[in-house]
Amino acid sequence: MEETPERDWGRRFGWLFAAVWLFYLAEPLQALAGHRDLLWRTAGIVALVAFGIFYLMMVRLASSVRHSPVRPRRYVLRAAAGILVMLALFGLTVPGAGAHALSCLVYIAAFGMVALPLPVGIALAVFLTTFAETLPALVPGWHDNGYGLAVLLGSLATLGFRLAAERQRRLTATQQELADLAVQNERARIAADLHDILGHSLTVVTVKAELAQRLLDVDLDRARKELADLEGLARDALADVRSTAMGVRGISLPGEIAAARAALAAANVEATLPGAADEVPSRNRELFAWTIREAVTNIVRHSRARHASVVITPGCVEIVDDGVGPAAARGHDGQGLAGLRRRAEALGAKLTVGRRDDQPGFRVRVEVPT
Repeated sequence: MEETPERDWGRRFGWLFAAVWLFYLAEPLQALAGHRDLLWRTAGIVALVAFGIFYLMMVRLASSVRHSPVRPRRYVLRAAAGILVMLALFGLTVPGAGAHALSCLVYIAAFGMVALPLPVGIALAVFLTTFAETLPALVPGWHDNGYGLAVLLGSLATLGFRLAAERQRRLTATQQELADLAVQNERARIAADLHDILGHSLTVVTVKAELAQRLLDVDLDRARKELADLEGLARDALADVRSTAMGVRGISLPGEIAAARAALAAANVEATLPGAADEVPSRNRELFAWTIREAVTNIVRHSRARHASVVITPGCVEIVDDGVGPAAARGHDGQGLAGLRRRAEALGAKLTVGRRDDQPGFRVRVEVPT
């Protein structure tokens, strides 16, 4: 997982936070300082200082994997070896500090809860809690100052930190997955929109270019007009591509009706089109515009139709022709119709694509429920 500034700070300086809690070792240190035997007093103080230093080293080791879902075997072995060393140092403080040395078990249990696999860490915490609770009752002269409870509370606190860190890790991973999915969806949207835009525009450009080429030897003025239309269409397509890449492209129903009229005329298709679409609710306008664009593109490109009709009501748009239909009529769902189907389903609309029942030809119909 990628290293964030917060995690890098925790890995480098988290031991400073752990060092604050070493003041609880003042109790066994005071007991060692007052011990009469010089040998055990010196050995205990040295062992206690070494315990504190080694504990901080182990905390720094634990901070490198505290966000990981599993503990690597190499790391677990090092952590287990560190716990054994701290237990040995704890043992050296017992002759001089007595029951006060049990404070060291809080640090060992806390480290084990963070560093070891969770079942092993819990088992170690239970063992050390029981040990710290029963030993004062078994050793003459020792007094129970709540060391078992301190070990238990320290273990529960570090367990909470560990579970919180793992939840944060899972949340971060989920957020990253959602971000990746959003990028993929946006790429798919741009690809679908580019297909729809360029499919329609390039189809009309091709038809007008063929028409202009035929008119060069027949009607030069009209050929110039068709070439001028070609330039305008190319500029509009370029603008649409740029705005689509930036996610700000829009599409209007009146604009698509006008574009359909020009495209069908250029393809020598007699068309019946509505003069306006003011009665269509705003929530349906974009879907109806895409429907007209895709259907007219297929008519010009595939249908070989002679007549086409566009009928618009507030809740329905239907485009029919007398041609053979697009490739989808032969069992192959094209990308444009697939994109139109996704848009219709997003609004809860019903898309009907297929041959006409009443006469030869093809029908594309979108109905939006009231």
